Formats: sequence, C-alpha cells, structure tokens
Amino acid sequence: MKRSLKKEIKVDRIFPYFLLLKPLWLPFSGALICGIIYGVSSGFGLPFMMEQIFPKIFPSDSIDDTQKLETLDLVLYVGWFPLVFLIRGVSGYFNTYLINFCGVKVLEKIRVQVFTKLQRLPLSFFHKNQEGDLLSRVSNDTGQLQNAVLSISNDLVRQPITFVGAVAALVLIALQNEGMSFVLLCLLVVPICIFPIRKIGQILLVKALGMQETAGGMTAILSENLSASREVRAFNLEDREIQRFRDSSREYLWARMKVIKYSHLLTPIIEIITALGISVAIFQASKTGIKLEAFIPVIMALYMSYEPIKKLGSIQNQLKQALASIQRIDDILDAEESVVDPVNPISKELVGEIQFQNVSFSYDESDKASPALHSINLAIEPGEVVALVGPSGAGKTTLAGLLPRFFDPVEGKILIDGIDITHLNLRNLRESIALVPQKPFLFDLSVEGNIKLGKSQYTGNSLLDSVEKANAAEFVYELPNKLKERLGENGNRLSGGQIQRLAMARAFYKNSPILILDEATSALDSENENIIHESMAQLIKGKTTILIAHRFSSIRLATRIIVMDGGKIIANGKHKEIYESCELYKTLYDRQA
Repeated sequence: MKRSLKKEIKVDRIFPYFLLLKPLWLPFSGALICGIIYGVSSGFGLPFMMEQIFPKIFPSDSIDDTQKLETLDLVLYVGWFPLVFLIRGVSGYFNTYLINFCGVKVLEKIRVQVFTKLQRLPLSFFHKNQEGDLLSRVSNDTGQLQNAVLSISNDLVRQPITFVGAVAALVLIALQNEGMSFVLLCLLVVPICIFPIRKIGQILLVKALGMQETAGGMTAILSENLSASREVRAFNLEDREIQRFRDSSREYLWARMKVIKYSHLLTPIIEIITALGISVAIFQASKTGIKLEAFIPVIMALYMSYEPIKKLGSIQNQLKQALASIQRIDDILDAEESVVDPVNPISKELVGEIQFQNVSFSYDESDKASPALHSINLAIEPGEVVALVGPSGAGKTTLAGLLPRFFDPVEGKILIDGIDITHLNLRNLRESIALVPQKPFLFDLSVEGNIKLGKSQYTGNSLLDSVEKANAAEFVYELPNKLKERLGENGNRLSGGQIQRLAMARAFYKNSPILILDEATSALDSENENIIHESMAQLIKGKTTILIAHRFSSIRLATRIIVMDGGKIIANGKHKEIYESCELYKTLYDRQA
C-alpha cells in the first residue's frame, strides 16, 4: 500500500538519530578532528602551497643564477608537497575509518531499537503488515539511515572547513596580488547552486520513498516464497513465482533507477555552474594581464571552494533518501503498543478461574459493525476442561487469543482469579498460560533447547519427564544426537506428528495452570492423532483448559462444550443436552461421526 506523500516529512525527524552518536563521542570526535585537518590541508594547504612555495621552486626568468636555491633549500621546499598530501591522506584515512566505526555501532543500535519495538507490538500490527516489508525496514531502511547519519555528520564538518579554507586562501591571494580582487566575485555562483539542490532534493524524497516501498514488496514476495516452498512445488507454482518475483524485481529496478537519476543529476549541474564561475575568472585574468604562474593558485583555490558545494549537494540527496527511510522506520517505532504492562502490575501465582464479562473484539477498530467477538460472557472453573466448537471464522481462536493478551478486547474485561488481566504483570500472565497451537513453531535449536523455551515459574517436570509424557521419547532417542539434535528452521527435519509431540513436551515442561489447546490433531493421521490424544489427556490433568476443537474426537476430553457462531456463544453445556438443543452443533457433530 503506497503512502500519501502530500504530507511533508520534516527534516528535524532525523535529529533524534544523531543522539545515537553520543556514547561514541570519543571516536566520533577523533573523526571530526581528522575531518577538520583534512579540510584545512585540502582547502587552504594546497592553494597556499602553490601560491607561496612553487614560486620559490620555479623562480621567474628575471632572477639571476646567484639567487637560485641551494640543493638543501630546494629539498625543503619540495618536501612541502608530500608533507601536505601526507597530512591530507592520513587525516582522510582516519576520518573515514573512525566514521565507519561509529556507523557500524549506529546501525546496530537502530536495528536493535526497531527489532525491540517489534517484540512489543500486538499481533494485530503483524496482521496489517507483510513480513517481508518489515524485514526490509529492519535491514534496508536502517542501513540507508545509517549511511545518511554518518555522511551528514562527517561532511557537515569536513566540507564547510574545506570551503572556508579555500575562501581564506582566495582572500589572501587577492590581498597579496594587485588586480586579483575580481576572483572573489566568482564566489557569487555559490548561492545559485542552492536552487537545483532544493528542487532535486524534493523530487528525490518522493522517488526514494517509492523505491524503499518497492524493495519491501520484493522482500515480501521472497519471504512468502521461501515459507511456502512445499506448496509451490505441490501446485506447480514455480513459473508463477518466478514471474511474480521478476515483475517485482523489475519494478524495484526502475524505482531505483529513478533515485539514481536524480541523486547523480546534481553533480553535473553544480559542476557546470561552477565551471562558469571559473571561466569568468580566467577571462578576467586574461584581460588584466595576470601571468599563468600567478593565476594557477587562484584556479586551485576556486576549485577547492566549489568542490565542497558539490559534496554538500550530495548531502541534501542523502538526507532526502534518509527521510524516506525514517518515515518507514517510524511507522514501526511510533506504532501504538496497545498491549502493555500496567503502571503497578500484580504478580502472583494463578489458579485458573476465568471469566469473560461482556467481551467484544474487532481486528479493525474502525469496523465496529462486524466484530470478531460480540458480548461474550463465559465463566470457567479452575481445573475445568472447556471445548470451543463452531464453524471456521466463528471466533474460537480469537477468544482464546485474548486470554494471554495477544490483543485486548475493545469492550468488556477478562478476569483470572478475580483479577482483571490488564492489571496483571504481562510476563507473569503469559507464564501462567501454556499454548499448544494448531501449527506449532520450532526454532532452529536442539530438541532440549526448544522444550526449555517453555520454562516458567510453574515448571516442575524434568526435561526427560516432559519428553516421556508427550510420547516423544521414542523418536527423540532415535535421533543421532538425541536431545542435542538441532531441528532446523521450524523443525523441518521432523514430521508433523513429531513437531506436535515436542510442542506438547514444551507445554508439559511449562506446567502452567491454564492451558490452551488449539486442536493439535487436525492435520494428523489417525495413528499420530491417537498418540497426541494420549498426551493431551495427561496434559490437561488439574489444569483449566480451553480446547479449540476442529475434530470432534477431542470433545470427549471436555467437561463442557461451548458452541460459537458469528462471534457469539449460541450454546453452552454438556454434549447430550446441546446435541438435542443446538442445530448447528448437531450438524457439525453428525458430519464427523
């Protein structure tokens, strides 16, 4: 989705990012000092050397042989040339090295800041944004911002010093040589350069934002393709995916070429304008009869004064590209953290009494006409096993997701042990709830590492007990490295049934008083389903359990059944009574019988 560009992005949005350089004041100060030395040696040193030293090395024809330099004096004067370039080269090197050191540190801070913010945002934020686009913001946009912060910080010192040094050399030459004052008029071309700098900068901001968004779209396609590699091959979608990526890549290419076109257009424009200034100086020098050897330092000083203007123009381009990245980064950093800890959170061990009081929820707060949940009232006793059943889209998973505060209701409240969950410490709340989703995610860790991710204040089982109770020991101990075996990205070295059993083992290890089972058997064969049911029967003992049932074979574990449809509870009771009273439940149950 393209953003509106009518609202101007203010330049001061970049200033807070310069504060990231504060802890790096020592290397950054060193970089700036080296930049100042580089600027003085370039802007003032080179023209001054040519104006003062060269005439002594190459005396005019009117000087007789007795006034020619001795060899030692000649060596000393000639030595000025490599000395100036030595100072210029060494200071330039350390300026570049130190500024890049600061750059790597700044990039790290920006990326960690954005990533940290992503960890605190509610799931609704991720429903509205593509995964690949978020990846692009964390990698590409932060990199673009880093380059701008460093280049601007460095060149805003280095280039003005070079400019001031060159102007000082021009003034000195003009004062020492009669008839040279006209060269100062050549500096009038500097204000003229401001107009193309401003105009191209405005265009570049629009083009840069378009390029960054296109890059995000391309990354989104790549991320989606890699996540669905099995489906792509199963449905013969290879050619379709190649064409999608090719189209997106081509769109990015042209967007990038527009940025390149305008970012590099400024340099020749400024060079042409400054060349006109130098041409005026050459014309006037010729008319006044100034000799070439006297005028060469003037040309050098004029060039050194115009060059920083060109560099400062490129800073404007980098600033506009950075502002485009800042807008995309700030979309994350400024996003509302709607699920946060209370000011004075309550931390305690929970038993598991749950109450939903007039709870309504909508994924789109602006669309209150069709909420995902509407006026839910439900009480669950500690240790009770409640099954949520209903057609797809009825709101079962949404209702369960409100309990660990993946999102908060727009109306009503949820109580656990009589305490509003928005008053509970968020970490404490989530430790008290174990979730076994329909599609569990395993990290690229060992078997042991994945299970121990569930460690909580309620953990009582040993790792080995958890593996045994989840009926996972049989295949775990057949792995080459047993509990130390790495499982690959999202457990891609295991079967679906094995992944589900490790998810069960993680829940056993967590041992929380509240359990949410988002039907863990819906995609399994009958053999694996029976094994998982055995584990589930062990897992729910003594725990307040919400069982989201897609397959009704799990209903026998429940003490009570809640039927949902259209975001509402339409039946609540035991199997026999609601089978007779609720037509929807009867239809769903008979369909699977």
